[in-house]
Amino acid sequence: MHGRILSAVASALALIALSASPAAAEVIEAQPIPTTGPEPTLPAFVGAPARAKPISSEPAWANDFMAPNPLNSVHNDPWQTDTYTQYGGPLGRSPKTLSTYFGRTCISLTFDSKGRLIGTCTHPIDGPGLYRFDPVTLDILAFRQLPFASPPPGTDPALNSTGGVYFFLDNRDRAVVATADRKIKVFKQTKRRFKLVKTLDPSGCLDPVDRMPSALPDADGMYWFVGRTEGTVGVIDPKTGRCNSIVLGEEIENSFAVASDGVYVVTDKAQYKFRAGRKLKPRTIWRSRDYGNTGVKKTGQINAGSGTTPTLFGDGAGEAPRYVAITDNADPMNVVVYKAADQAKHRVVCRVPVFREGASATENSLIAMGSSLFVENNSGYDIYKFNDVASGGIQIGGDPAAVSEPGFARIDVTAKGCRKVWENHTVRAASVVPKGDARNGLIYTYENVSDPGEPDADPWYWTALSARTGKVVFKVLAGHGGFYNNHYAGIALGRNPETNRVTAYLGGVGGVMALRDGRR
Repeated sequence: MHGRILSAVASALALIALSASPAAAEVIEAQPIPTTGPEPTLPAFVGAPARAKPISSEPAWANDFMAPNPLNSVHNDPWQTDTYTQYGGPLGRSPKTLSTYFGRTCISLTFDSKGRLIGTCTHPIDGPGLYRFDPVTLDILAFRQLPFASPPPGTDPALNSTGGVYFFLDNRDRAVVATADRKIKVFKQTKRRFKLVKTLDPSGCLDPVDRMPSALPDADGMYWFVGRTEGTVGVIDPKTGRCNSIVLGEEIENSFAVASDGVYVVTDKAQYKFRAGRKLKPRTIWRSRDYGNTGVKKTGQINAGSGTTPTLFGDGAGEAPRYVAITDNADPMNVVVYKAADQAKHRVVCRVPVFREGASATENSLIAMGSSLFVENNSGYDIYKFNDVASGGIQIGGDPAAVSEPGFARIDVTAKGCRKVWENHTVRAASVVPKGDARNGLIYTYENVSDPGEPDADPWYWTALSARTGKVVFKVLAGHGGFYNNHYAGIALGRNPETNRVTAYLGGVGGVMALRDGRR
């Protein structure tokens, strides 16, 4: 995924009071995220405006119980493709950046039927809250504090993936969140608030120590949920509240993927496919052999296992997926592609090593565009070393000159195997959930780069790559300093329903950032 948590508090006491309040009834006008440290000497724009060069990519299966693709979740759709086939994002033409500062990190951003931005935005002390933003101005339109409990023992609060990091919008514009109190809560939107309309209690089907990273509906509308520590995989009927589960005894740190033919879950050991059996009990359709794993939590990852939410691809539309892809935890890391079918003589299609030994890791889902997979390198990212701002009472090391290891790669997949098409050795995407756009042929990521002229400047850039070549097309400076660190948040592209213009949004330590093309 994908997502984890740390947001800056700073000295804005009024904003902290807002974040801790039970509801925000007034519109809060957006104030820009502050910069910290010296000004960068690097240019604010690098490269040239892009020309749209579409790439053929079948749309992912649409789940009738979720909001339309690509608006319903952090990875766009139930297949977790992280790809847009519906509209093209910014091309770097007279680019405009904006932001809103409120001291929480929005890992997951979605869009309701009116085009408004909906996010779960977290804070290591106050926990997560639901937010609604004006997509044009980034004004805060609505807020609701979500339940919060301290992370499970042994869990770094900056790397806690449970309790609201993931959520989805359902087919009625309602936010469905697996909360820290081991409940699944459904919130209806009103003019200025989020109203709790349903609480489901799967705690009797969760291992006693498990908290839920994620919950998603299957093709029949049953809610599936997973437990992080002991690997609970469960199903609950949203109408009756009845639930059932199995416990794998393996860690599930990320979300999971859903298709018309089942539910796909990756643990710190293996890839699984499930379907609901009698009395809602999850039935294992297949389990892969244990994937390559050093047993070490690499810098840049959350645990000693795969950092990816499974990505489904192949066929698309109403068809079942042909493939499911993850990364393993070998050294160097591999992109691993499995056949998704119930029965397969040879389950593994390929294992392709990416990036260099001792410097390869990812904590974010793969992009699936057509028959291609795209993977970024997060090796070397460490919030405790990167930030130059105090964050939620968590001690920060604060070296603004620190950067992650470079790396971005494309793997093409066929029934006969896989081929590495290109590998970029310069882009440094510290921790972002990147996105692909088939309508313009771009990959959107977010970089923290070195500034030779001012090493302590800490610049952060919106970066667009060519999906065909891997070359940087353009970069736009978002800001500088620790408040512009995205800390595992995901990029989201939203289209204004009135103007049809598309904006890229991203959560960060200071709030929410945005990039859009200027008027032509």
